[in-house]
Amino acid sequence: MKVDKYFDKIDLEGLLERLKDLGKNAGRTSMRPVLSLYFVMKNPETPLSDKLLIGSALAYLVLPINLISVRRWPVVGWVDEMAAIMIAYKKVKRHITPEIESQVNNLLEKWFPELKYELIS
Repeated sequence: MKVDKYFDKIDLEGLLERLKDLGKNAGRTSMRPVLSLYFVMKNPETPLSDKLLIGSALAYLVLPINLISVRRWPVVGWVDEMAAIMIAYKKVKRHITPEIESQVNNLLEKWFPELKYELIS
């Protein structure tokens, strides 16, 4: 059974558009791990368990469901989303290949052409 058959039903282009909209507010540096997760999820080499973790984290980021409301607590409201992204990122970062890094860099350059530098620690 091929793992990626389940992901054929996901609108990855629609997800990418939602991430792009989110990126306008989040900024280039914040979008790097998010896009890394996106491209790892698209990779056929990524195990199903990791794809499910990434899909859950990205869905929590883009869907209007929150444990901590951004509207009620503007700064604190992003903590749960960023925690979900960072937990998923730490778990699957071993799957980030040079090709995926290149895809992320190319997309960030396209989305943020005016920003040539970013702070990464």
